[in-house]
Amino acid sequence: MIEDAAFYIFAGVSLFSAIAVVLSKNIVRAAVGLLGTLGGVACLYFLADANLLGVIQLIVYAGGTLILIVFGIMLTSQSPWVGFLPTKVQAIAASIVAVILTIGIVRLVTLVPWAQRNPDELSQSLTVKSIGDALLTTYLVPFEVASVLLLVVMIGAAYLARTEK
Repeated sequence: MIEDAAFYIFAGVSLFSAIAVVLSKNIVRAAVGLLGTLGGVACLYFLADANLLGVIQLIVYAGGTLILIVFGIMLTSQSPWVGFLPTKVQAIAASIVAVILTIGIVRLVTLVPWAQRNPDELSQSLTVKSIGDALLTTYLVPFEVASVLLLVVMIGAAYLARTEK
């Protein structure tokens, strides 16, 4: 009963924070809404006993990526409190993409025959050690490519944010 209530609370926090991100006209408030969304999703991971994913969500996304976004906002704009308004074409295009993605997700969840797994078998196969071994053996090259890509993005952001003399 308590877990059900906690699920609905964290799902609601995630949903309302995501809506705040989309509807906010202030970029800093949108970043704070993103923090609420990422934190709510991390709590949902913890409720599902996916502690490693919850910790990764908090450290990598809420701790790293969100801070990088906030620094990017602070470095690239004259004032972080300046609002922004999308054009009519941008709003229509975003709405069309949102509807297409929503239809795709609903179809995926409702039409795909999901396989049932034994929870004991799943918890034995997905340990922190096995995930770490897979990241440093099987998936080492994609892991390093992603880190180099993030480095290139940070260098590009710093180059774009520099002042012209």
